[in-house]
Amino acid sequence: MKNRSSLSVYGLLLACLSISWLSPSKTVKPSSADSSITKSIENNTVESKASQLYTALGLEEKGLSKDAFEYAYKGYNKLIDKHIIKRPELLTICDFSQSSNNKRLYIVNLNSNELVVNTYVAHGRNSGGEFATKFSNKMSSLQSSLGFYITQNTYFGEHGLSLKVSGLEAGYNDKAYSRAIVVHGAGYIGGSWLSHSSYMGRSYGCPAIPENEKNLIINTIKNGTCLFIYHPSKNYLKGSKLLNG
Repeated sequence: MKNRSSLSVYGLLLACLSISWLSPSKTVKPSSADSSITKSIENNTVESKASQLYTALGLEEKGLSKDAFEYAYKGYNKLIDKHIIKRPELLTICDFSQSSNNKRLYIVNLNSNELVVNTYVAHGRNSGGEFATKFSNKMSSLQSSLGFYITQNTYFGEHGLSLKVSGLEAGYNDKAYSRAIVVHGAGYIGGSWLSHSSYMGRSYGCPAIPENEKNLIINTIKNGTCLFIYHPSKNYLKGSKLLNG
């Protein structure tokens, strides 16, 4: 009887050990459903933060589309994760869903949670008149290109102090550098222009800014900040790998 009891105890111990060894293998690998839930939570967190920032910064009152800011913030965070943005404190948005007569360029400081600059910005002459409706990545198109950019170094050229930018989205703006798309000042953009014209002047595709504000803007956003040019174009919003990846 004693031997049988001992055998029973040993059997129970072996069974427990087997269970303890088997259990981890069943819980180590998360299911695809679990991964989807985690990804959904992460996305909701970014969307929630974007919504909170949009409200806190009073961007609706300044005319910025909420969609524009949420898309900008989403792509900005993905670029942060990819270590592409060298100066993450600033996010610049050109909201081309608005009339060119509006102050539709926004520079946001995400460290201090403040709107640093809100001013005018031009679109390409072949993108439209008062409103931009057409966009291109092609050479000599004279159209604006949508999507995310990273700012580069400054230089002095035809328009004086100017800022080089690199497009980060293949098929949408990755030819910006070879097209000489830069941030520069111009006399055809700004409040005084409307005194003799029904809408703002247009560039050759560059996000041109008021001449009297170019030094401040260019020196603020140069050397590795994120620039996003937005328009509710279905072709871009559905095709952008940054926004949909």
